[in-house]
Amino acid sequence: MAATDTSAPETTAGVAPVAPDARVKRSRLRRRLLIWIPAGMVALLFVACFAGPAVLPIPRPVGGDVLESALPPGSPGHLLGTDVNGNDVLSRLLHGGRSSLVVAIVVNAVGLLVGGVVGALSGYLGGRADSIIMRVLDVLIAFPSLVILIVLAQVLGASISSTILALTAFSIPAVSRIARGATLHVMSMPFLQAAELSGSPGWRILLRHVIPNIAPQLTTYAMLGMGLVIVAEGALSFLGLGIPQPRPSWGNMIYDAQQSLSAAPLLVLWPTLALLVTVLSFNLLGENLRSEASSR
Repeated sequence: MAATDTSAPETTAGVAPVAPDARVKRSRLRRRLLIWIPAGMVALLFVACFAGPAVLPIPRPVGGDVLESALPPGSPGHLLGTDVNGNDVLSRLLHGGRSSLVVAIVVNAVGLLVGGVVGALSGYLGGRADSIIMRVLDVLIAFPSLVILIVLAQVLGASISSTILALTAFSIPAVSRIARGATLHVMSMPFLQAAELSGSPGWRILLRHVIPNIAPQLTTYAMLGMGLVIVAEGALSFLGLGIPQPRPSWGNMIYDAQQSLSAAPLLVLWPTLALLVTVLSFNLLGENLRSEASSR
């Protein structure tokens, strides 16, 4: 009888084969890192903007000394220097980030609440009601958003409340369409059909079955929406139609800094870099959450 070959399997170029369990663990670790790294950046941003001004020994964002204008980074008492008005750049950067985050949070919260309910109701009702709601949303989305935002901001006046109202007007239709698509998908699932056959009222089906199942998709979109709102708010503030001076915003900081670009180019760099890192972190978090949800 021939002897049984018990030797180890040959490997290509001397590299040992990777066990399937190891590949799965590495894939899971990679997906977790892709979520936790931008999530950590977002958490750090919130801590810095909301807790930083109260903890760090930095001056107020307004009322600086004009005799200390345009100080370079590393100056005593001013880690990132001062602007042309003598205000501390780090203080204005953190307070400006707080303003941008407050606008983004409120706009997305209202958009998720109102748009989510409208979209879920449209998908659940179907028929004529769905057609009417979707045609209204199509009309709202068809308008050029930036132009309408500028018009609304001009009519309402430059303030943080008018900025929130103008941006919310375009957040609701987008969320509604996503909620409707997710609702139509949930409506085709067997458990929802069983709930309807059991005689449960429509409002209970929406609250207990539809909305909890579309919430993950809406949350993922909210992460992407945070970045979009922050960019839009920065654009309005840059144009003088968003958060007005002296309240700091990354947009109006960039606008003020461009007037002294040749003399102090770093004044433009700091708010631009903060805007880039913030939007990139939210976008990466939203995209990775969506990829993770679709892989399940």
